[in-house]
Amino acid sequence: MSIDSLRRSASATVSGLPQGFWWLWLSTLVNRTGAFVLTFLSLYLTVELGHSAWFAGLVVALHGLGGIAGSPLGGALTDRWGRRPTMVTMHLAAAASAAALAVVTSAWAIATVVLLMGVAMQAVRPSINATIADMVPAHDVRRAYALNYWALNLGFAIASIGGGAAIFLGYRTLFVVDAVATTLCALIVFLRLPETRPAARTDKAGKPVVEAKVSMLTVLRDAPFRTLVLLNLFVCLVFTAPWIGLPLTMADKGLSPSSYGVVIAVNGIVIVGFQLLVNKVTDKRSPVLLLTLSSLLFALGTGATALAGSSVVAFAATVVVWTVGEMIHVPTNAAATARLAPEHARGRYQGVMGMSWAVAGFVAPIGAGALVGGPGPNVLWAVTFAIGVLAAVGYTVRLRKALDDDIAGGTPADADIDTDSAGGEVEAGVGVGVGVEDRIAVEAGLAVEPGLGVESGECVGDLGSAGKSPVTA
Repeated sequence: MSIDSLRRSASATVSGLPQGFWWLWLSTLVNRTGAFVLTFLSLYLTVELGHSAWFAGLVVALHGLGGIAGSPLGGALTDRWGRRPTMVTMHLAAAASAAALAVVTSAWAIATVVLLMGVAMQAVRPSINATIADMVPAHDVRRAYALNYWALNLGFAIASIGGGAAIFLGYRTLFVVDAVATTLCALIVFLRLPETRPAARTDKAGKPVVEAKVSMLTVLRDAPFRTLVLLNLFVCLVFTAPWIGLPLTMADKGLSPSSYGVVIAVNGIVIVGFQLLVNKVTDKRSPVLLLTLSSLLFALGTGATALAGSSVVAFAATVVVWTVGEMIHVPTNAAATARLAPEHARGRYQGVMGMSWAVAGFVAPIGAGALVGGPGPNVLWAVTFAIGVLAAVGYTVRLRKALDDDIAGGTPADADIDTDSAGGEVEAGVGVGVGVEDRIAVEAGLAVEPGLGVESGECVGDLGSAGKSPVTA
């Protein structure tokens, strides 16, 4: 591939998105460029403050525990307050937490601050994902999520390099820089990003349409989405395991910590260098195909770790395989979540999905450590291989109909609609949406009255046949 073709490919990947998206993209980059706390927290606690490694691990786990609570909280606030107020509030809360870490020294105070930081950092993610789904046309949503994920990893790479070079200034200085960067991120959102929460809909007479209320319980009753969350949890467990199991496995093979640093750096290098290319190749592909493929790549990459022996190159090759899976999975899963969510409940749906990431971040390190320390590392990699394959089968068997495998993204709003499976009559050629309550009713075999719980831009689909159309901008 020539330089010109690469340039054209990159241009096509980043073109055509609204200006608001690029302000959001910039805020993500700025935020992650200053993300020093989690990177250096364990070193700060052990080297600077003299706490035990056990305490450092507990504090990091508390951050994940805070995320489990923060994700549904952020989702509810995103739908109730709005996208921008939630982002600004949670960014400022995270900035205050980072600044507090530069001041507090007692064990209890540090643990409390890190827990609250976990809540704030995870609570902001549903609002970001909902904003992207609001402002970006449906056919470009997955591409937008991929670009935002690229910004996140690019910023993290800069933070890792900059933090390592600037560590002579002291850990507390890094935490202050983190607070300043997060505050700047909040300012970008406040000053440049418009509120994107969909306005209340009206009927033909101009009267407001009462939206069906969607609670967290309602979200969990949505069977296709519940399946998507469960399968994502499986993938997240596989994805999180190497961050704990890989250094332990390499140490068991007699390799030095510096060797692990080289191997894990491959993850960031591959994402920063090839995310745009991967996005170009996978664009417009079936979401179920991509989720299945990414699960298999996670399974193969982690499973092959057991076969790497003591070769640094072999370990690095396994990281390349599951990193490609990561680049495919993250934006595709976010787009699938947006696709299944009613417009007025996008925040809650993204919040519940975010919980699966947070739960995996809390459970996987404990499980990986127990398996490596007990039966041994090979058992860990056999388990991750099995879970990844199970997830791949689940996507293919359980979600093909719900996500509608056609690369166009579902039934267009002006298409003729098969109403037999929906249990009601709908005039052909009229785009009618199905809210989550309608979908639950359909699955239960109940009749659904057209027009109730309807979302603009979504079409009736047999939740046993045509699936749902994508969300609209």
